[in-house]
Amino acid sequence: MSSFKDLRIVDNFYQTSSFFPMPTVCISTVNDDGSLNIGSYSLCFPYYIAGKGRYAMLLECRNTSNTCRNLLQRGKCALNFIPDDRKSFKEAVRLGYPGPSDEKMKENRFTMEDGQADPADKDRPQIIAEAFQVFECTWDSALEHADRFSAVDIDDGHPGPYNDFNGITSKYGAHFILKIDKILMKPEYYDAIVNGVTKSSFPPVPVDYGYRDSTNFWYTPFPRFKKPVAEPIPAPKETDISAIRYAANRCDDTVQFTDAALQCFVKVPRPFLKTVLNGCVAWAKENGVALITEEHVKIINDKRRQEKGR
Repeated sequence: MSSFKDLRIVDNFYQTSSFFPMPTVCISTVNDDGSLNIGSYSLCFPYYIAGKGRYAMLLECRNTSNTCRNLLQRGKCALNFIPDDRKSFKEAVRLGYPGPSDEKMKENRFTMEDGQADPADKDRPQIIAEAFQVFECTWDSALEHADRFSAVDIDDGHPGPYNDFNGITSKYGAHFILKIDKILMKPEYYDAIVNGVTKSSFPPVPVDYGYRDSTNFWYTPFPRFKKPVAEPIPAPKETDISAIRYAANRCDDTVQFTDAALQCFVKVPRPFLKTVLNGCVAWAKENGVALITEEHVKIINDKRRQEKGR
């Protein structure tokens, strides 16, 4: 008899069906208005490491995220590797929660400074001064003809067709092969790599486990494995019901929502609101419902929970 149990593989398997240690990277990009955006990611790994004449990282992210939109538009980013301290990780968790860039960035607690790849390039974002290392990168959009994708094509996910490994890869997913232009290192760690690394010269690096549940973001402090620490996810700000009604009215001409039904969505993060509303509309059409009530929303939520349980 096997000593293991077979666990069902589901979406986001690396966090929902496994324990998978990952890095914590804050990715800075430039918004359309020239302002700074920072998003937190863990699905960011080495891609080209030798024999290609260039070096690259692979980033996986939501294609409706601010980071994705900015990479599609300008193709430049900086991967900021934050150190293991509670203050930095708390800020990474806050910046990693979906939401409008201007709202998140007005409370940015990181210190920003100019990078070194090309300071005159307005598409180059600033970097985080608290980071122990930074990779300044350019998206290799020519691979798989990924330059055909545009941010204007993304609303409630991308309609397709999709690429396999670079650009938009699914309705809600994107992969970016990022050429490394510069690796910037804080002096003490630069000296360690150049002059010889010792066991005491490694930077304090947090290892996280992703959004394992809807309440906490789990990570392990440096330098050795300890019991994971839970950093609470920020409580979502309630969306004004008039904004929800505006989005609902644009979903479909034949299916409407009562105000009580719309009130059920005030805590849904804005990037996911249209997806949730469209899911309700699809259910309504399947069941011959023209006016979605609060009771209908409860039925839809129960159905979703049952599907997750299976």
